[in-house]
Amino acid sequence: MEAMRERLQRFMVGRYGADELSKVLNAGALISIVISMLLRKWAWSGLFYWLGFGLLLYNCFRMFSKNVSRRREENQWFLNARYRWTARRDAAKNRWQQRDIYRFYKCPGCSQRVRVPKGKGKICITCPKCRKEFVRRS
Repeated sequence: MEAMRERLQRFMVGRYGADELSKVLNAGALISIVISMLLRKWAWSGLFYWLGFGLLLYNCFRMFSKNVSRRREENQWFLNARYRWTARRDAAKNRWQQRDIYRFYKCPGCSQRVRVPKGKGKICITCPKCRKEFVRRS
């Protein structure tokens, strides 16, 4: 058993290995293959099977690749996209929680979101980013 581990370690020297993107690819492949098994009688089941199989092949290619810099770029792109999505989701959740107290408007100049208190009538709002003034009902 120890000899097999040593051979595997020598094989993986200089190769990229697993990262966050590979975890997501594996999960996507597993979900896709399970869906294909559940929808066996439908015509779409083959599509889900081949999608899962393709994700597994791409993940193996990434893990055994010796082009480490390119794989790191792919993973960094994925992490940045996931962060942007998470930040947008958290901001929307925060706005939803504050909807009873505040109104949110987009600045017509720079599209910055501006928060103003509700129930103040027609007010002049100054964007904190670009200093453009616009009038809205709160």
